Amino acid sequence: MDAENLHYFEKAPISKAVAHFAVPMMLGMAMSVIYSILNAYFLGTLHNTPMLTALALTLPLYAIIMALGSLMGMGSGTFISRLLGEKKYDDVKHVSAFAFYGSLLLGLIVMAVGLPLIDPIVRALGATSDSFGFTKDYVLVMLIGSPFVVLFFTLENLVRSEGAAMTSMIGMILSVTVNIALDALVIFVFHWSVIGVASATVVSNLVASLFYAFHIGAKSRFLTVSVKWFKATKEILSNVFKIGVPVFVMSVFLGAMSLILNHFLIEYGDRAAAAYGLSSRLLQFPEFILMGLSEGVVPLIAFSFTANRLRMKRTIGFTVKTIAVLAAAFGVIVYLTSDNLIGLFTNDPRLIEMGSYILNVTFLSLFISGATALFTGIFQATGQGTAAFVMSVIQGVTLIPVLYIANHLHGFHGVVWSLVIADAVAFAVGGIMLIALRGKLQPDLENLVH
Repeated sequence: MDAENLHYFEKAPISKAVAHFAVPMMLGMAMSVIYSILNAYFLGTLHNTPMLTALALTLPLYAIIMALGSLMGMGSGTFISRLLGEKKYDDVKHVSAFAFYGSLLLGLIVMAVGLPLIDPIVRALGATSDSFGFTKDYVLVMLIGSPFVVLFFTLENLVRSEGAAMTSMIGMILSVTVNIALDALVIFVFHWSVIGVASATVVSNLVASLFYAFHIGAKSRFLTVSVKWFKATKEILSNVFKIGVPVFVMSVFLGAMSLILNHFLIEYGDRAAAAYGLSSRLLQFPEFILMGLSEGVVPLIAFSFTANRLRMKRTIGFTVKTIAVLAAAFGVIVYLTSDNLIGLFTNDPRLIEMGSYILNVTFLSLFISGATALFTGIFQATGQGTAAFVMSVIQGVTLIPVLYIANHLHGFHGVVWSLVIADAVAFAVGGIMLIALRGKLQPDLENLVH
């Protein structure tokens, strides 16, 4: 860790410290959403609804692969930040080497297990006869490229964990830039449609992974990818997985929720599934901005938890206020422009109407989903594995029964509103647990969340 990063961890004003850690993460995640939106845009220029449906149906698979990277990256990253706060630098090297090689192994396992089962996977994703071929093309490429996707999300978290927020952002923007350039090439020049979009995503993750690996090997003082530092002790496994597993479970639940929603929505036609795919991509932009803020401050919270808990309290309070301001601003923009936003991707009037409706409803829970992400980040940063695990399952556990009931009572409208209800329950549970753990997290202060 260089002197500048240490300054932001320990001494910089809270607003500047949060900006240092969070703004690069927010920008990087915003760019990642932009290329997700552009994937849909490039395919949308072909005016083929089954292609857009395939892109929506494969979101759960990508979420699961990404979750494995988050398992290793977030679990290792929060542990590394706490170790840096305790100045246990050799342990940091062991953890980073473990994360690097562990993520590659997880990606290879996904590929080995998934390829023989590709047809059942495509059917499980909810593909219809019209979208089956396009969905299979995307799944095939993602399975082959899964080691690089897992590695990318792992290394991004490792680099950020030592305070190198700008380097983390540069890697994410590099991935986005390569993806956008390749998207244009494969769609307009090679005419590869869905398989080209999937290939662009994998290659962009590989390029960014190489960038992060070079940074760690050449510039990082404490992180390493050298195999000689690889160690899988009980302490490393325990600290990585007690936070990483809840992160993975949360991502799997989010993927499962998307899968379940697709199955419900497909009952109302391909347009409903495509409308959800488009609106969810647009919603991802402000959601990922707020998630970038919440995840960006995790290293600062983790470091402060072992070094200065008063600073941790102030960081949390400032972050909550920032989430509220951003959520309000995004909400106003969306309610004024929702039809035009959906219209960027399709000229189908019914698809625009359905997509705009889903967008307006789901934006109602933007603040609570942002605050919920912060609650989860606090539990991760402070090593509260049980609380993190509860947060990882509560939204999915809530959504499933709500979906069945709401669909039965109110049809399509019930399916859409069930998302807001599940978000509200997760927010309430997270807030209650944070208050309950207040004494453990901040024994010398009261009112941690105020």
